[in-house]
Amino acid sequence: MSDGQLADLVTRDVDLSTRTTLALPGRAAFYAEISSPAQLAQVAGSCSWARRFVLGAGSNLVLTGDFDGLLLHMAIGGRQLIGEDDDAWYVRAGAGESWHRLVEWTLAQGWPGLENLALIPGTVGAAPIQNIGAYGLELADRFLSLEACDLLTGKIRRLDRAACRFAYRDSIFRQQGWHLDARMIITRVTLRLPKSWQALTGYGELAAELDRQRIAHPDARQIAAAVIAVRTRKLPDPAVLPNAGSFFHNPVVDASLAEELARAHPQLPRYPQADGRVKLAAGWLIEQSGWKGRNLGRVGMYEKQALVLVNRGGAPGNEVVTLARAVQADVRRRFAVELTPEPVFL
Repeated sequence: MSDGQLADLVTRDVDLSTRTTLALPGRAAFYAEISSPAQLAQVAGSCSWARRFVLGAGSNLVLTGDFDGLLLHMAIGGRQLIGEDDDAWYVRAGAGESWHRLVEWTLAQGWPGLENLALIPGTVGAAPIQNIGAYGLELADRFLSLEACDLLTGKIRRLDRAACRFAYRDSIFRQQGWHLDARMIITRVTLRLPKSWQALTGYGELAAELDRQRIAHPDARQIAAAVIAVRTRKLPDPAVLPNAGSFFHNPVVDASLAEELARAHPQLPRYPQADGRVKLAAGWLIEQSGWKGRNLGRVGMYEKQALVLVNRGGAPGNEVVTLARAVQADVRRRFAVELTPEPVFL
């Protein structure tokens, strides 16, 4: 890319306060909107910024101040059915597509499989990074492959499910720190939606919502509607009350600790895992530690869902950090459980 082309692509000193759902103040020294993989390849060959970061919808990001590097805003669009066979439909989407709109589109086409992941904020490109999941389903369950640009070489690499090393809210992108340094930037994601579809309704809140609606044998669109209803009741609209959704991971602990906690707290929600460990409900732990609806400065834990950290108005990033640490400390003191934040801190 020539200096002139680079100047056309990159903008200096850009306000980021409206580009994240927590609405925290911060500015990027350099900013570029990426609408094609070719632009990434060009930037990789020409750019000398020491720091780079990829921004999607800004729904999983805590700005702790100004960013002195190059912020690459992922805006690669497009979605299509690239094939089907007797077993599945294969759908490909650009990394800048809205995840929820992709879910809605697949269901409208008659391709079920993503309904449990409805209304999860963020972009398609962000979904594999933390292996998004909800109500009994993870992205890894529907994932086929992705394409990513290696910013060291400018070349596009294809990673299949095994190469992504998915785990609970984890992937090779987080394991290698690529979500922080933009070494590998996802450009497209391909999903496999099985034709032998089975409804996943075993998750407690989802089952209760379907029962409330008196739907005994739901189809995919009814499940999506139920998921949306549950999430809408629990989670505030970021446009009204800025937030980043669920702020902490549900912790996974050894079975011995889970049994010890269950004896002391019989109401503690517990979910056995395939590896013998037990997943605990972070929201319950936070609520029992006294933080539901409680504020610290201009931020607080949401009164309808203790797992959600909200910006009550005008808070800077350091207040989010202070509150998160206070919640972690109280949960650790009461339950000997370590909570890990879901968002990236920049």
